[in-house]
Amino acid sequence: MDFLFEYGLFFAKAVTVVAVVLISISSLTSFSAKSRLNNRGELKVTHLNDSINKASQSLEESILSESEKKEVKKQRKAEKKKLKISKLYKKRIFLIDFKGDLRASAASQLREEVTAILGQARDDDEVVVRLESSGGMVHGYGFASSQLNRIKKKNIYLTICVDKVAASGGYMMACVANKILCAPFSFIGSIGVVAQLPNFNRLLKKHDVDIELHTAGSHKRTLTMFGENTQKDRDKFIDDLDNTHRLFKNFVSEHRPNVDINSIATGEVWLGTEAITKGLVDEILTSDEYLLDKTTDTDVYKVVYATPKTLSEKIGFATEASIDRLLKKWWSRIFSRDTNLSS
Repeated sequence: MDFLFEYGLFFAKAVTVVAVVLISISSLTSFSAKSRLNNRGELKVTHLNDSINKASQSLEESILSESEKKEVKKQRKAEKKKLKISKLYKKRIFLIDFKGDLRASAASQLREEVTAILGQARDDDEVVVRLESSGGMVHGYGFASSQLNRIKKKNIYLTICVDKVAASGGYMMACVANKILCAPFSFIGSIGVVAQLPNFNRLLKKHDVDIELHTAGSHKRTLTMFGENTQKDRDKFIDDLDNTHRLFKNFVSEHRPNVDINSIATGEVWLGTEAITKGLVDEILTSDEYLLDKTTDTDVYKVVYATPKTLSEKIGFATEASIDRLLKKWWSRIFSRDTNLSS
């Protein structure tokens, strides 16, 4: 009896601790969500020309002689006079950074940034998006692509810069642009669709566990993780994948009509120097080179819509970031093996 009493007391304590932990997590999540509702977000705009000029002037102070500094000051005064005259007619670039995860969760931020820019942009302005994404969920990246397409529909010139990777859903976004720039060793392509899931049905049967799944509609659910999958289910699942791939190819062909879609829509990934020969990109150039060159006669404004993250979002983003890093490593290893590259 003493043993049962001690065990019951221990069990009660354990349940209490678990309950307290769950309630605490729930409270923190709820508080974080309420905080976000009270603070919807903030648009931050940075004039990159000023940042570049300040960095340049700091370097000048260290390396120029006194006579050279005086000469530079004279030149700046003359340039300021010309700038005052041409200021009203100076072209502008609005810069957006998009770093994608599996869910393309940055698409909601992108929507706010695009909306703000379209409210101010003139016909002779340009939008530059520094894009980095290995792809992810079709509906998420389809929505993100639609946001970029809003810019083109307003006849604002859209340039996409890819310094590292624009693959799968990432390339779905990139192909919308009027012009795609990429670094020589960036990953481009992966115009394909992939899906996989484990099935535990045999394991559950082995332990006498039954799973009941009821649907209204013959294709409401195809493959499942716990039920028994039939060949009919598999055929429908594959048909859905093929249909999504077909729509993906049509989307790329619509925005990049000069590419041979059947030769590049194989799911393969190419380095930038190869991607340009296949018509996937337009020029080999990093975003830094492009923007620095533009600042000589163009005002460049970086636009960021920042929102506070809830606790659940922080945990989710951290998990997705880990999976995203694994995908990038996997792609790097596969590509290196296929091309016999070594470091």
